[in-house]
Amino acid sequence: MTLRPARCRKTMLIAAVVGSALVVVNPAAATATGTTTAGAATAGAIAPATAAGTGPAIPLGPAGTQQSEQIRQLTPGVQLTSIVRGAVDPETRWVVEVNIPGGAGSPDPDAPARAVQDKAAADAAVTTLAAAGLPARSDAVIQPATADVPRSVLGYRVRLVQTYADQTAAVTAAKQVSATGLSGRAWYSGWDGGSDAKGRWRINVLTIDPASFTGSLRAGYGPDLERREKVTELSAGATAAVNAGFFVLDPKAGAPGDPAGAGVYGGVVESEPVGNRPVLVLADDATGTAVLRPRWDATVTVRGRNLRLDGLNRVPGLIRNCGGLGDLPTSAPVHDATCTDPDELVKFTPAFDASTPAGPGTEVVVNSDGTVAQVRAIRGSALGAGQWSVQATGSRIAELGTVRVGQQLTSRTDLIGRFGKPLAGPGVSAVNGGPVLIDRGRVSITQRADGFVQPENPSFAYGWVLQRNPRTFAGVDAAGRTLLVTVDGRQLGDLGLSIPETAAVAKALGMVQAINLDGGGSTAMAVNGALVTSPSDAAGERPVGDAIVIG
Repeated sequence: MTLRPARCRKTMLIAAVVGSALVVVNPAAATATGTTTAGAATAGAIAPATAAGTGPAIPLGPAGTQQSEQIRQLTPGVQLTSIVRGAVDPETRWVVEVNIPGGAGSPDPDAPARAVQDKAAADAAVTTLAAAGLPARSDAVIQPATADVPRSVLGYRVRLVQTYADQTAAVTAAKQVSATGLSGRAWYSGWDGGSDAKGRWRINVLTIDPASFTGSLRAGYGPDLERREKVTELSAGATAAVNAGFFVLDPKAGAPGDPAGAGVYGGVVESEPVGNRPVLVLADDATGTAVLRPRWDATVTVRGRNLRLDGLNRVPGLIRNCGGLGDLPTSAPVHDATCTDPDELVKFTPAFDASTPAGPGTEVVVNSDGTVAQVRAIRGSALGAGQWSVQATGSRIAELGTVRVGQQLTSRTDLIGRFGKPLAGPGVSAVNGGPVLIDRGRVSITQRADGFVQPENPSFAYGWVLQRNPRTFAGVDAAGRTLLVTVDGRQLGDLGLSIPETAAVAKALGMVQAINLDGGGSTAMAVNGALVTSPSDAAGERPVGDAIVIG
């Protein structure tokens, strides 16, 4: 598959742990150091490593955890380091975690049962289970301090007191929970962020050194933004690639595959940002990699009047991760949520798809020279070469009411970066992400600013931030080298990382700026067209919205 655009060229701990408080985040796991040993090849490597080395101890697992690494020079200036830390621990137990119905003290008593609720609701669930002969306990879940969130009790979770040696026994116990009217899930305790499990962690690091790099470093997508492709497909003919930004997955949230945040490909802005959430900026020659918070500055000019554009290449009215202009219920970023806005102006380019979204409203199609080619009383058009369009919905339809065929329209879609200058330009790419992990060499997790706090649903931060998942993240080190990192997870032999652990690993790898990218089932790294990561989805490698590709 051809990667587009092809024109790119190089240019907390609660006091008692045993028997009463099961802690989600364990600072000891984030500070432990271990011995580093050059050793056997990482599983999934597609060829023998050309060198083995001793790198920094990754802060995961108890003190003394063994670590091995292999280094492979892929091309001039591009190195793959495959790290294995720890080993599968047969002593790590399975547990049964209970979904807790909301109680009178919950922010939303009528909300579905969740893993984390207020203490009263958790205690009530414990009482119900005890009456059925299933001893359980309520544990405080600790939200560790981040750059913009204080250390606090996020809420309470409920787990059966008994633990299990294997998944089958835990599933059987979960069925017993269901007989009480509650529900539960079998859960491997090694997936708890900060747990004392001894591993295993598999970390793959692509390092691009601009001093000797002779290829191209760019972000790209498949034939169009509206469809998803696998990283192995997007990397065809390339040296390596990793998955990149967040994207729409559910058609109810927009066009599947569409970036859920800013996207710059081949120097052209093709997707608007989510509020002021961060982006990873890349240059084709691997110089100047940075994490920035761009500002959206976009208009269409009709008869001398500048009209504000809400979005670019997305379904009008649906804003994934929110953070738009006048969104409901909020204009602030909210991760994994879809806000709405009935009154929008959205611009489309041929990058979106062969046709723009159909529906009620108005659409103005414009030729490459700025001449209006069509004014349609309904949305949905096929754009020709060089054409673009603007769709209007709701109250904003009237703003295009004076447009006539043959008139001139101009448009500007800028992401404003440092010093008030447009971010995009020749040889520049940018992909969306969040939260920030490292800023100026220090751990600085921007959890609240980037929409990873949902006060009405503490289970979100519990599962997304505090528990271990597959992760993809990226950044730059003090020497100006770009690092693209994947960590496998959600498997017995691959524990994954919490967000605090992700930041700690980024710092250990020497990053001075780092950003979290899309993870979970999207996490994937391909080298020479072959996958070197282990996908967590049962179906295997997941198609994604875009990728960072080393050509």
